[in-house]
Amino acid sequence: MRAREIMTKRVRTVKAETPVRDIARLMLKQRISALPVVDAKRRVLGIVSEGDLLRRPESGTAPRRSWWLDLLTDASSSAREYAKSRGRCARDVMTRTVVSVTPETDAADIADVLEKWKIKRVPVVRGEKLVGIVSRRDLLPAVAQGRRRGGKVTDAAIGDALRREIGRNAWASSALVNFTVTKGVVELLGLVRSIDERDALRVMAEAAPGVRAVKNRLRLQPVYAMSV
Repeated sequence: MRAREIMTKRVRTVKAETPVRDIARLMLKQRISALPVVDAKRRVLGIVSEGDLLRRPESGTAPRRSWWLDLLTDASSSAREYAKSRGRCARDVMTRTVVSVTPETDAADIADVLEKWKIKRVPVVRGEKLVGIVSRRDLLPAVAQGRRRGGKVTDAAIGDALRREIGRNAWASSALVNFTVTKGVVELLGLVRSIDERDALRVMAEAAPGVRAVKNRLRLQPVYAMSV
């Protein structure tokens, strides 16, 4: 699944000179939490989010700095903070460093971007032009629809997929864990070091394409007391 398949194409945007008051009104009216800032050619200049409008004199939430903190902060940082909290238009309050994806970016990579940068949405650009936006909510339909259905998967293919997944996760690579696959039913066997590992291996098996059911026979390794 690519960005072009799940993105919102009709994106509400604002200009660099759009007043902060109008930005806040548009967010409230459209029930959106961020607006890309674009130029006449729809090139992304920045983005204004609810967080950028959190500290404002209008709401009585402007930053209050103590004299000793000012001594520890460089003048440029203090000046930027002042301009951002009291700026009158988008160019003054927007976040200028904007993370973006392309229409061909895979959904898994989009999720990585959202998680890594702790953001709720990411603009989709073709070249330099804004063509859409993907939010966390846009990824939910695929989850709601459940696992993708494909053709029939053989037991051998299920086994190969599980071995690859186990190999990709260091915590799962253990000589004390084994499994069998019979008519799409996976039976997990052996010993694990914790309940968390037991549950994670079950989840891993359940998520494998073609698996109909999982029998979790994994047991916790016994803990032996050390004698002195």
